Amino acid sequence: MVDYKRHIAYKLKIGDVLQGKRIFDADKFSFIELGDKKINRINFVANVVDRYSSVEKSYISLTIDDASGQIRIKIFGDDVNKFSDISQGDSVLVIGLIRVYNDELYITPEIIKKKDPKYLLVRKLEFDKFKPKKVDKEVILALADKIIDKIKNSEPNGIGSDKLMEEFKEVESSLINQEIKKALEDGIIYEPRPGIVRYLG
Repeated sequence: MVDYKRHIAYKLKIGDVLQGKRIFDADKFSFIELGDKKINRINFVANVVDRYSSVEKSYISLTIDDASGQIRIKIFGDDVNKFSDISQGDSVLVIGLIRVYNDELYITPEIIKKKDPKYLLVRKLEFDKFKPKKVDKEVILALADKIIDKIKNSEPNGIGSDKLMEEFKEVESSLINQEIKKALEDGIIYEPRPGIVRYLG
């Protein structure tokens, strides 16, 4: 029995997917490259802004929009009945596969579920939560000065970077690490041994 591994359906904005790099194997589309992710299944929350259907051809086309971009969902054959109740104006959760035809990126759906329009706000808040926080330049400069002062005052033995984290525990550890690294690169401090930093006076 073959163990079929289903790809992750990444929660993304339509605009991000449209800007991703399209990767092909020979002439066949493989995936979208977005940062370090290889994406061929998506999870969108969006509004249906346009609907076209053809009974003769057993075909439905839905255009969805999540305020970052628009993309079409193409539904063929037996799946037409499965998704026939989706109308223009609906808010939907879509899980499906990314496809490319005639240079157009579109979605073949696995799931389309109607959702309360508030669900779009919930998804937006999810994305905002993972946005890197902007830190004021002056705050960073003040933090850098405080770190250098703390290292200076720890002479003659230096201070452990973990101890610095404790001293500035109200600040994100990534910021402290960034400032320690910068001071090392600038030759203001040095590491007499791993994890210990001293002022190079």
